[in-house]
Amino acid sequence: MNGLRALAIVALPLSLLVNGAAAQDPPAPRKELRVCQDPNNLPFSNTKGEGIENKIAEVFGKSMGLPVVYYSFPQRLAFIRNTLRYKLPGQDYPCDIVMGVPAGYDQVSVTKPYYRSTYALVFPKGKGLDQVASTEDFLKLDPATLSKLRIGIYDRSPASAWLTKHKLTEQGVPYKIMNADPDQYPGEIIEKDLAAGKIDVAIVWGPIGGYYATRVKTPALAVVPMKSEPGVQFDYQIAMGVRYGEREWKQQVEGLIESNKPQIMAILKEYGVPVVDASYEAPK
Repeated sequence: MNGLRALAIVALPLSLLVNGAAAQDPPAPRKELRVCQDPNNLPFSNTKGEGIENKIAEVFGKSMGLPVVYYSFPQRLAFIRNTLRYKLPGQDYPCDIVMGVPAGYDQVSVTKPYYRSTYALVFPKGKGLDQVASTEDFLKLDPATLSKLRIGIYDRSPASAWLTKHKLTEQGVPYKIMNADPDQYPGEIIEKDLAAGKIDVAIVWGPIGGYYATRVKTPALAVVPMKSEPGVQFDYQIAMGVRYGEREWKQQVEGLIESNKPQIMAILKEYGVPVVDASYEAPK
């Protein structure tokens, strides 16, 4: 889920990405804040520094009095192995922090979470769905209306499980989880297909939905956060990740999260991220 490209499109088994976690020696004094990023994964990051994680990294760099530099690699399979844990003999690691990973992600040493978001329904306003303000409202739509909707989802995502649970599989329009095209980005489902009317509704990771809904001006789009329910988890807490064994660095990052919380929350708001609380967790 940074894996936020992974979260943006699916709750993949995170152990697929890389195995093992060796302890590291204490880092040398830092001369720059070196960030691992995806080069084309808005709203999270890109090479132009336009993403949420880029903005938060700049806040951290300012707090530390250090320049921010990036090491880019597509955030698909083996992202951690090729960024945070990539080290050639006689060379240093190219980057020291991943700015967004799901809490509990076992391939990095995870900091405390800095926000919680959830998947969201995204649909055009003025197209017969304006009364939908929750998943319950959506499921209570007239069956004739519901049966005609084309619902775009990323395959093997929580959205897939949700459609199956509520007998809406026939309405699903699946998109591939992973795409080898470096120009592909998760927001295409909204910015291109939903905007063009190829689908009627998209179910996507909330930050994706919130950000691209603000970019699409015609038609205007609604974003409705989805609550987790038994058997389907939609909400996830997002943290940051460092290498195992770097305890002092992790503590420093957690201090930066705490001391810069107002700026972080302002950035999330600016990007339209639906920030939710623990009430969105699935019932136990």
